[in-house]
Amino acid sequence: MNSTSSLLTRITQTPGQCGGRPCIRGMRIRVTDILEMLAENVSVAEILEDFPDLELADIQACLFFAARRTDFPRLTA
Repeated sequence: MNSTSSLLTRITQTPGQCGGRPCIRGMRIRVTDILEMLAENVSVAEILEDFPDLELADIQACLFFAARRTDFPRLTA
């Protein structure tokens, strides 16, 4: 398995491309599109079949990216 830091290099944000939203390796495949498909129970194999330019590591990168974005500090009273 790839290290987290090398996986995250697969996520790119380019002004003017997909509204500046995070994409996979500069392609016009948005991270949110992959995450939504996974949430809708589309299998990794189906995603890779539908998007032949994607690699398994790209899907792992999307998951790591999302995990990092939702890691908020917990506030306690």
